[in-house]
Amino acid sequence: MATLSTFPSPPWPNPNPNPNPNFVTQEEQSIPLDSQNDSAISFRSIDYQSIGSHGDEPDEHDHDQNANPNIYKAFPEPYDPPTLEPHGHGRNEQPNPNIPKPHDPPTLLHLSFNQDQGCFAVGTDCGFRIFNCDPFREIFRRDFDDGGISGVEMLFRCNILALVGGGPHPQYPSSKVMIWDDHQGRCIGELSFRSDVRSVRLRRDRIVVVLEQKVYVYNFTDLKLLHQIETISNPKGLCSVSQLAASLVLVCPGLQKGQVRVEHYASKRTKFIMAHDSRIACFALTPDGQLLATASSKGTLVRVFNSIDGTLLQEVRRGADRAEIYSLAFSSTAQWLAVSSDKGTVHIFNLKVNPGSPGIEKSRYASDSNLAVTQSSSSLSFIKGVLPKYFSSEWSVAQFRLPEGSHYIVAFGHQKNTVVILGMDGSFYRCQFDPAMGGEMTQLEYHNFLKPEEAF
Repeated sequence: MATLSTFPSPPWPNPNPNPNPNFVTQEEQSIPLDSQNDSAISFRSIDYQSIGSHGDEPDEHDHDQNANPNIYKAFPEPYDPPTLEPHGHGRNEQPNPNIPKPHDPPTLLHLSFNQDQGCFAVGTDCGFRIFNCDPFREIFRRDFDDGGISGVEMLFRCNILALVGGGPHPQYPSSKVMIWDDHQGRCIGELSFRSDVRSVRLRRDRIVVVLEQKVYVYNFTDLKLLHQIETISNPKGLCSVSQLAASLVLVCPGLQKGQVRVEHYASKRTKFIMAHDSRIACFALTPDGQLLATASSKGTLVRVFNSIDGTLLQEVRRGADRAEIYSLAFSSTAQWLAVSSDKGTVHIFNLKVNPGSPGIEKSRYASDSNLAVTQSSSSLSFIKGVLPKYFSSEWSVAQFRLPEGSHYIVAFGHQKNTVVILGMDGSFYRCQFDPAMGGEMTQLEYHNFLKPEEAF
């Protein structure tokens, strides 16, 4: 059952005086709306306020005219983080001697970029931390005596975050999404479910919660349940949403192995794409939701689709042996695609699609299996059509080799031709690639964000 409740605060900034019929008053009990759907809801008022700075000027998205200024505000400068007390949430707030103290080396439970890849969030066994990518620095941290945070979802650079408890001693139940207001230094709302929350995605107008076999879409302003989707088993919580205000595109696994489901809410269309023969391991959307990159559990090929009609636009090869793909990322112009895997190498691919055209230009690679190869494999072009497709595959333009054994995610930096790589071992790399010559990337900087002496 999904329930929604929030903790007492000033009145909700909703100009509509008529209560939503799907909500009940604070005095009423939670009422199941449908016994076969997880949708029992209770509601109290929430007040969102602005908080302090992340140290940079707000991103241009933070000035979105469609955003409700009463819900979230960009961080002004300077910012002196307030001293926070543990939320408690009805539990014994006495310190637990078995839980690591905040000054002990933390265990990393979660790592993710925000929507514009300018910041990243870290969940540990004793709280969470927010970092800026360029320049690299720790912006703030919140340490809890109560326990760990296994999920942190930022909303660009504002005061509202979504938290999920995890680790040996969770700060919150793993079946709840806690809405954290960093201005108030406490949780102001929650969404509760019958099973563990696998991931959360935020937009300025939506909250998306992913369970093992369901996806729930909520309206941000009144927390009304708008849509629920059934999926195949999704233990990784795979889900991606577009970020442009004009259109909402959501991607999640379908009901079959290798299938992805694309919801185009503006046009009220659902598209199913059979992307791979084996199960889906990772996918990514462009900010406008037009392009979709997918990888399977084999991890050898990455495919780029038109999310509107499902057309295969391009196929690129990471390698010949199996690998677990950890992350996929488009550059802001959709000219480049970055891929990280358990093989310890980050690959950069040149995309030959035109996302600016109405139908998205179809790549010649989608219709001809005997393709002209990229620069990195042009020496084999004379045997295309004779030997297996492997020899005519598109290979990466640039690579960066990392120590194997850690989980790495990648995103494109705000400086031209740069990428930021984050590792679950605490590593932070910023690298630059040569778009003309390709080859090995140049490491620009390295930090370990888990070591206090290297945080600044």
